[in-house]
Amino acid sequence: MIALRDRLPLPEKRAAIIADCTRLLDDEVRRKKGVSGLAIRAGYKVLKAFKSNAIPDAIDGLLDDFIDSLDPLHESYLEDARGASSLGGFLEARRGETAEALVGVTDRRAEKSRHTTLVKGYRKLRPIALDHVSQAVPGLAALFDRYYQPA
Repeated sequence: MIALRDRLPLPEKRAAIIADCTRLLDDEVRRKKGVSGLAIRAGYKVLKAFKSNAIPDAIDGLLDDFIDSLDPLHESYLEDARGASSLGGFLEARRGETAEALVGVTDRRAEKSRHTTLVKGYRKLRPIALDHVSQAVPGLAALFDRYYQPA
């Protein structure tokens, strides 16, 4: 089976993909409402002020793992798209599975971390993170449709 990474224009468009992912994340954070949204926006602003390229650097560091985590869904798409006209549509129709696959990347990173305080905090926030990632799947699906190169 062809891996998802083989259908993406890597490495030649990696910088553009990272820039688009950064914009997607910026947009998702901007959309957050209520008290929790205020906290998310404030934390995001502090992070960007502390290190201006923190978000693109983090995306760059996680991109390959995120792509690999979606391989099982990509294989399912190639085997039986069930009416999906695109990979993005397929991922969006399986929003929960897509979000679980992506959050699974940070789960595995947390398991390997020696920073126990950060890991405790991550575990407390994980259910909320899963919900936020799930909300971002439509934007991510559109991003995949922009870069995905079918056979």
